[in-house]
Amino acid sequence: MKQIIGAKPSAHSAPPTAHPVAPVVRFQAVDANSAGQRLDNFLLRELKGVPKTHVYRIIRSGEVRVNKGRAGADTRLQEGDLVRVPPVRVSDRIEEKAAHPAPAREFPILLDDDAMLAIDKPAGVAVHGGSGVSFGVIEQLRQARPQARFLELVHRLDRETSGILLIAKKRSALTHLQEQFRERETGKTYLALVVGAWQANKKVIDTPLHKYLQADGERRVRTTTADDPDGMRSITLVKLRQRLPARPEAGLPEFSQLEVTIKTGRTHQIRVHLASQGCPIAGDEKYGDFELNRRLQRHGLKRMYLHAWRLQFTHPVTGQRSELMAPLPPDLSTFCPLS
Repeated sequence: MKQIIGAKPSAHSAPPTAHPVAPVVRFQAVDANSAGQRLDNFLLRELKGVPKTHVYRIIRSGEVRVNKGRAGADTRLQEGDLVRVPPVRVSDRIEEKAAHPAPAREFPILLDDDAMLAIDKPAGVAVHGGSGVSFGVIEQLRQARPQARFLELVHRLDRETSGILLIAKKRSALTHLQEQFRERETGKTYLALVVGAWQANKKVIDTPLHKYLQADGERRVRTTTADDPDGMRSITLVKLRQRLPARPEAGLPEFSQLEVTIKTGRTHQIRVHLASQGCPIAGDEKYGDFELNRRLQRHGLKRMYLHAWRLQFTHPVTGQRSELMAPLPPDLSTFCPLS
């Protein structure tokens, strides 16, 4: 429906469900941080909260212009380009969210320089808002650092997982680091405690994974076969660190503490791969032993024992090979410290 500026609704019309964010066209210059970005992604950041379908609609209609000319969603922007951003409308829910932003929060810092930030993410905190979560780490960091012109997640961690999380401060750093993740040039190692006796000679899990939705709409992952067209090859390397003997008097079985390095970054990869071997992660509420998890809570382990412990990568500016380590948090080390 075409928006008519200044028009008044009929007295008998239904109350509006959306309001204009910007009453007039604005022109946004592309800076160095946005150079090389696709037009659609640039607009999604500029028009926070506007549905993707609406963003693509205004691009297709020609309402968005780059240097006064029509442009496609996949147009790569250059520094100095001038982007025409038309007035847009968002729902009351989006406006309400904008009026109540995420609370500012800083997190334990492992590295902080001009190109990137590495934090030790606590368990129980989502990395970004969505799927029933109003906000996450990235939204809180942006509120805590209003002077930062660019803060973007390089990768993700499950909400229940603690440990190393990278945030880029420049687009060039973001693309450089994400390329390393895609090309498997990073060393990403987790600490996990699994149920049962892991065999030391079981070092590689190379089993495809398939994502699906349950009847209630919740996302799940399962192992599949190589001929599954929807399966994605997934490679996990496992090293046994130590075994914890069973405690029959406490109703606890034997456990194994593992170093787990992922060569591919699939959703829930570690959790599903380990569970598929008959050794689910202790405390895993999605793929674990639910009755055992209740007993573990009584013995002090109140969440999933999975921690992003070590990360090796090439620094996007210096080119030096770097390594970060996040210490095992007290809630995990109290139950099972590092050997």
